[in-house]
Amino acid sequence: MNFIKASILRYQLGSLLLLVLLLAVVLPLSLDIFRLNLVGKYLTYAFVAVGLVMVWGYGGVLSLGQGVFFGIGGYAMAMFLKLEASDPVTTKIQSTPGIPDFMDWNQITELPALWLPFKSLPLSLALVVLAPMALAWLVSFAMFKRRVGGVYFAIITQAVALICTVLIIGQQGYTGGVNGMTDLKTMLGWDTRTDGAKYILYYVCVGLLVASIVLCRWIQTSKLGTLLLAMRDKEDRVRFSGYDVSNFKVFIFCLAAGLSGIGGAMFALQVGFMSPSFVGIVPSIEMVIFCAVGGRMSLVGAVYGALLVNAGKTLFSESFPDLWLFLMAGLFIGVTMAFPMGLAGLWDEKIRPWWKGRREALRQAAVQPPPAMPMTPATPAATAVSPEPSLPEGVGSQRA
Repeated sequence: MNFIKASILRYQLGSLLLLVLLLAVVLPLSLDIFRLNLVGKYLTYAFVAVGLVMVWGYGGVLSLGQGVFFGIGGYAMAMFLKLEASDPVTTKIQSTPGIPDFMDWNQITELPALWLPFKSLPLSLALVVLAPMALAWLVSFAMFKRRVGGVYFAIITQAVALICTVLIIGQQGYTGGVNGMTDLKTMLGWDTRTDGAKYILYYVCVGLLVASIVLCRWIQTSKLGTLLLAMRDKEDRVRFSGYDVSNFKVFIFCLAAGLSGIGGAMFALQVGFMSPSFVGIVPSIEMVIFCAVGGRMSLVGAVYGALLVNAGKTLFSESFPDLWLFLMAGLFIGVTMAFPMGLAGLWDEKIRPWWKGRREALRQAAVQPPPAMPMTPATPAATAVSPEPSLPEGVGSQRA
């Protein structure tokens, strides 16, 4: 029993179980399929927020280009789905059947070599993770080995996001351009647009997200997590202790990129399209906001932050189409000013101490005996009256 309790406290399983209960039971039972599919879309952004907790909260490296890795993972999955939707029978009216429609529009007559690996689903799934990690390794290795960090690294990641957006839009014949990749219907013949398929994809997304949180929490509780915190607070001391700080930064940045790629792939599956609007600077900054609102030191809090911000965006845009951007800005500013450590900080600094104090007070009240009732003093009249003396035997009868 003590081992189970220690494990729950060490890995924060209580908050994770509450999150699983909310995502796997409460929301599917209380929402229709349209709203549940929206929640599934929000959860794809949570992968990016969880990765930012690791790279920003624990590693101390702020990345403003996570949308790039989200987009690469999404495009890797979308390319496989687009090839399946572009079979020769479906595209027989094109000039060149068997290739995506935007290639035919741009006078491309054969499938480019870049697209050939995406004819295989296992290879596509591998590239969903490996392609973002490869780009992350290239960028981070070049920067961290030269001790480029802080605001300079954040600006460089923004530049990478801008370059990738321009590249995707400019190569319209290979990427679909500004319109992106649409009409993604099936995966290995399985129609992903039906209600049953949406439920399955939602639960797959929840399962992958929970597995990602468990993996990241395991890293946090390991020696590597301790070194990441030490590196974030006193980088020079860690370096002088004999550790190569740049390798730790490269690893954690690649891990965050891989998680973002998984989120992008699940987005393409659940939403049915992928476009460069999810790759640029603006979506990358929004993903940082998800992490900041939830708490950049809490994995579970980052998920709640992604859900809250995106649900607020949907609610405000539906109810106040002209003012929703201002309301979203007010939500972010208000939360960050009132709770600098996000929603997780509110829980740790306010709610949890109050709850512990209340439980301790109730426990002490149950252990202590109730106070004794005070004795009421005797009245003067009662003390003044003396008991009537008893008469000798036979006296009363003689009087009678």
